[in-house]
Amino acid sequence: MRPQSSTQTEKRAQSPDTLDLSEIGASIDGTPQVSSRRLFVQLQMFDGCVQPQDLVAALEGSDLECVLYQDVHDSSGVGLLYMTENPNDLVTELGILLRRGPFASLRRKPEYTMIGRTYSSGREPNLEEWLLRKPRRNMLNPEFSWAIWYPLRRKPEFYLLPRSDQGKILGEHAMIGRAYAQAGYAQDIRLACFGLDTHDNEFVIGLVGPDLYPLSRLVQDMRKTQQTAKYIDSLGPFFVGKVCWQKPLAL
Repeated sequence: MRPQSSTQTEKRAQSPDTLDLSEIGASIDGTPQVSSRRLFVQLQMFDGCVQPQDLVAALEGSDLECVLYQDVHDSSGVGLLYMTENPNDLVTELGILLRRGPFASLRRKPEYTMIGRTYSSGREPNLEEWLLRKPRRNMLNPEFSWAIWYPLRRKPEFYLLPRSDQGKILGEHAMIGRAYAQAGYAQDIRLACFGLDTHDNEFVIGLVGPDLYPLSRLVQDMRKTQQTAKYIDSLGPFFVGKVCWQKPLAL
């Protein structure tokens, strides 16, 4: 068999069949933005917490970017939100924290665990702002003391729609979210969780803001959209939390 020339190898590497796993943003001066960076976010729930301040002390003594929530549905429950660019940290740095000290004495509620990654749609004007800085800024904002987190899965038929129809459906949904954001009521964090979620959910949504009612009302208003009313297969379970502690934001 004749060895391939370097020219043949280059053509193969540049062929349309080559997989590109990069995140893509809007073009700047004709050149698309490309990034291999993304944020992985995990929310875990626990109960049996008698002294939240012990958990806070453990988190303050670590370098992990976390938010500790008190669970509205469980008087001794807490939620720990963790974010990192390196998914290895989910089983190393975070694992060490949870196996030692006050977290080790809590009972995990794995049925409520949510995990996802930031992603791009190809239209973002500032790609790394969208993938890394904006989500962290929203999750660690000291003025956003309330949060609602939930997973969702779309019906398979949504993915069979023409891309133009999908865009119109998603645009209706996004318009409501932007209205709440512009009014200062809520910001959202959108994460993809294909293949990551134990229940085969596809997305994790976080709604954060200074007050609880607007977050609930935003979920209510979203029910009227085509995406939710017609193309959502499942929503939840929902976690509702009040911020107990946040890592100071450093960007």
